[in-house]
Amino acid sequence: MGYQKGETCVGSSARTQTRRTHGSIVSAVVLTSVAFLWGCSAVVSGQNAQPPPPPPQTYSISGTIAPMVGGSGATVALSGAVSATTTADISGNFAFTGLANGTYTITPSHTGFTFSPSSLAVTINGANVSSGVTFTASALTYSLSGTITPATGGSGAAITLSGAATDTVTADSSGNYTFTGLSNGSYAVTPGRAGFTFNPTSQNATISGANVVGINFTAAALAGSFSISGTITPITGGSGATVALTGPASATTTTDTSGNYSFSGLANGTYTVTPSHAGYTFSPANQSVTVNGANQTGVSFTATAQQTHTVALSWVASTSPTVTGYNVYRSTVNGSGYVKINGSTLVSVLSYTDATVQNATTYYYVTTAVDSTGTESGYSNQATAVIP
Repeated sequence: MGYQKGETCVGSSARTQTRRTHGSIVSAVVLTSVAFLWGCSAVVSGQNAQPPPPPPQTYSISGTIAPMVGGSGATVALSGAVSATTTADISGNFAFTGLANGTYTITPSHTGFTFSPSSLAVTINGANVSSGVTFTASALTYSLSGTITPATGGSGAAITLSGAATDTVTADSSGNYTFTGLSNGSYAVTPGRAGFTFNPTSQNATISGANVVGINFTAAALAGSFSISGTITPITGGSGATVALTGPASATTTTDTSGNYSFSGLANGTYTVTPSHAGYTFSPANQSVTVNGANQTGVSFTATAQQTHTVALSWVASTSPTVTGYNVYRSTVNGSGYVKINGSTLVSVLSYTDATVQNATTYYYVTTAVDSTGTESGYSNQATAVIP
């Protein structure tokens, strides 16, 4: 048997034995059996140990939800190559770790808030992603509405809202009214119109994540038609003052340029007349007036100018490149009931002076940023001003 050059093989092995027989030498060939490995270059025993493959590289996605009032505690969901859920910290920050390359969708949620954008697509390609994963939270607002019947008593009635926010609206010709832009909280609704009583005189309503409807009243015309009238002096404090009437009927009127006012269509009964004017106190603060079959005149007051106070506000610029201006909101309720005080014109600078504050009142302020599309951000952190 042969083998090719360059191969190392084991073949048969022969050995020669020599013995003497009858004086002759006889040689014999003895074959020793061995294993043959033809055509091989080596004999390998055992197994080579290969190192384990390294673990796959992973990355992270992180971002922020602002302002903190909407971001803190928000739930953030991850979907796509894998799914996960986390909760934003008190500053609105969140992160997902241990992620492979791929495309993911980030979606925030928080009761009482909407988010812009509602979700974001994020692609990991060999690096952590921490830029551009930001959301803006905006508080949801609700409405409170009802009807005053019949329309003869409801049409033109003044409906006053108090509690978590304060406002006054006028019922339409059918007696319908609506308060909008309200946050969650407890409210009281009170209708009023000279010459009418209302049943009930007031109602409580609670907003909790939904609009409230059906806060209805029934109006009844009062018998008789009398009036209460008077004057507020001097003219500087009397002109344009607000005068409120409460009692068997509720109403509000504004004095003329000479400080004169009048309530008409009143039935017999005892009423309270209370004037108010920003920057003034009144003597007396209010008057009790009884109508008993005749008009009541000369229910007059003296206005005294208060010390003038202003509140100077300033804030840090929004980081959004498309911000065109800011709105300033004020409330006398801590944490809610904010009402815009800069009118329809955006504030183009980073400061605002409120010159309409009243003495002995605490005010709470927040600001929002408005971009070039008219989209308004959520409220900023609240600032407090105590007027002595």
